[in-house]
Amino acid sequence: MGGESTTRTAPHGGGTTAGPVGGRTGQRLSGLAMALGLVLFLGGFAWGAVVYRPYTVPTSSMSPTINAGARVLAQRIDGGEVRRGDVVVFHDKSWVTNADVVKRVVAVGGDTVACCTNGKLTVNGKQIDEPYLPEGSLAEITDFPTVKVPAGRLFLLGDERQGSLDSTAHLSDAAQGTVARGAVSARVDAVVYPMDGMLKRPTGFQALGTLSQPGPLRLILTLIVVGAVLVLGGGAYGPIAKRASGRRGARPATGAAGGR
Repeated sequence: MGGESTTRTAPHGGGTTAGPVGGRTGQRLSGLAMALGLVLFLGGFAWGAVVYRPYTVPTSSMSPTINAGARVLAQRIDGGEVRRGDVVVFHDKSWVTNADVVKRVVAVGGDTVACCTNGKLTVNGKQIDEPYLPEGSLAEITDFPTVKVPAGRLFLLGDERQGSLDSTAHLSDAAQGTVARGAVSARVDAVVYPMDGMLKRPTGFQALGTLSQPGPLRLILTLIVVGAVLVLGGGAYGPIAKRASGRRGARPATGAAGGR
């Protein structure tokens, strides 16, 4: 008997073809992920641009919290939102400067502030713990007379108290070195260059009243990161699925059987 061979071939019509891994459902989910990712990514940036302003701090008067040349992000706020312990950006023409100034609010309208008792700042008779000051700097703080902060005004100091041109440098002014709340334009939330992160909460002022809550910076960064991951993940689906499909297609599509 002669040999007979048979060849199995895939039908030319009426069948289904294997698509990329996940097929149309996978492609739709990939597109949805990319679209959602773009919304989150661009929305996070837009939100951040509306809420925050970048500043460069040129001096070391706020070190070690903010070193000279550091880049910070400050939340745009109304002066009425300022609380004790906040690091704020303000502009006061009476301070003889055309630039924005960054200092820490240590007393608000109605407070009585003085320095120093046992080397510590006192506000309304309470000694304030200030762990953000440079190590060993307490003995270098220059005493200043008691100041009663007028209503609607703020008393501000640099974290590097020695040589800082803050409220203590303007005590002879009519306002005794205080600044109007309306002069404040923003509150510093984080140091982004170098990447020192969010400012620590000034818990030493907690006994005197409510502290400010951090702004939405963490949430904004989360939206941006999640959005980027979704865009990259969705964009990577196509090449990955195509490669996987190519591997499947490389397998033998025909089989041969011989007999006698």
